Amino acid sequence: MKWRWVLVAVLLSFGGLSLGKDSLDFPEYDGKDRVHDLNAKNYKSVMKKYDVMVVYYHDHPGSSRVAQRQFETEELALERVAQVLSEFDDEDIGVGLIDAKLDKVVAKKLDLDESDSIFIITDDETIEYDGELEAHTLVEFIYDVLEDPVEIIDNNRELKGFENIEEDIKLVGYFKSHKSERKNTTFSAGADLANFHPHVKFFATFNPKVAKSLGLKLNEVDFYEPFMDDPKVIPGKPYSEKELVKFIEDNDRPTLRKLQPHNLYEIWADDIGGEHIVAFAEEADIDGFEFLQILKHVAQDNTENPNLSIVWIDPDDFPLLVPHWEKTFGIDLSHPQIGVIEADDADSVWMDMDDGEDLPSVDDLEDWLEDVLSGDIDPEEDDDDDDDDDDDDDDDDDDDDDDDDDDDDDDDDDDDDDDDDDDDDDDDDDDDDDDDDDDDDDDDDDDDDDDDDDDDDDDDDDDDDDDDDDDDDDDDDDDDDDDDDDDDDDDDDDDDDDDDDDDD
Repeated sequence: MKWRWVLVAVLLSFGGLSLGKDSLDFPEYDGKDRVHDLNAKNYKSVMKKYDVMVVYYHDHPGSSRVAQRQFETEELALERVAQVLSEFDDEDIGVGLIDAKLDKVVAKKLDLDESDSIFIITDDETIEYDGELEAHTLVEFIYDVLEDPVEIIDNNRELKGFENIEEDIKLVGYFKSHKSERKNTTFSAGADLANFHPHVKFFATFNPKVAKSLGLKLNEVDFYEPFMDDPKVIPGKPYSEKELVKFIEDNDRPTLRKLQPHNLYEIWADDIGGEHIVAFAEEADIDGFEFLQILKHVAQDNTENPNLSIVWIDPDDFPLLVPHWEKTFGIDLSHPQIGVIEADDADSVWMDMDDGEDLPSVDDLEDWLEDVLSGDIDPEEDDDDDDDDDDDDDDDDDDDDDDDDDDDDDDDDDDDDDDDDDDDDDDDDDDDDDDDDDDDDDDDDDDDDDDDDDDDDDDDDDDDDDDDDDDDDDDDDDDDDDDDDDDDDDDDDDDDDDDDDDDD
């Protein structure tokens, strides 16, 4: 009986593990169509059904097979987003598509001016999403949009959470009460300020102890750059929304900022003089963490320099892009790297750090950055140098080709001379052979004549039988002479072959 309960407990434990794993997985697409194709006839009725509308204002894919496949991939990602958002209880959120070619009228009605972009439309604001079109990244951004733009810091635990936010611009104000907050700021009421949400974090406190820890005076608002310990006090209080908006716009390019999936395109579009200073460092890696601390120190020392803005990229956030970056920039991202990149054509120059073996000091890095800002280090000039090197290589190749041609000509001449010599030698040998043959023939003729004379004498003295014998003898003599001639010719040929071998 006990063993039965043990078996049941084991089976239930496996079931619990399976259920736990399934609950942690990102939901798979269930095949249900939830994304709306918005057009002039239906967009009003569709948007009335939802509290919030997520709209992808996309370029027309046309007849290109590649563009069509890309659009199908994007549409599938949006279907997964719509599926997840359908389970959100607080708001009814819809997802729609607007074709930039076929539905221009709808885009104009909704004030959507930039195609190939995603917009989150609520009752009082429209927020553009400048990140990658990935389901989990977009859903996270939408949840941030739906949160209250202003968070209240009321105790030490919440204060610790505020201090741990390093990667975003944040504003914090100290007010006596909610009423004085609304009177002295327009954090939660202004539509223009809301446009910064959720890229800029807004905080408020009514707790004197928290305000003292932050160094805040009553009705004061402080501005924190990313990775900065000390804030800037926003001048002029009570603040108008216009004043706050202007201050944020004047300071919205931090000295050190992190490229993240949700702000990927926004940051890359915000270059300085067509260039980006980019630092790659894995925060989870020992060398990467050390280099990041150096970057923070440099940023804090140079926060007043409006021309300095370093984009920090953690390769762990973009695993699919790492091989592309390594190939494009010619660097190894297993080590920290910092360089200056042309925003339009990706030409780049990188600081020499010995593959991470020798990280630069704060002073070394500041000296290198000064050379970049002064133009002494410039990707365009480095690209020109590369072009010059290529030209030099081409010239060297041409010279080598010319040398090879000359060598080939010389070799051909030498070969021709050798051939001529061989021909002359062959001709001489042939002449010698002919002379030898002529001499041999003359000798043979003389011998034959002598023999014929002797035979004639014998013919006169002897009878017909003797003549026959003499004829036989003559034949034998001729055969012997022919054999001698053949032997002589063979000997001469052998001698000629030996001579040819020696010449060769």
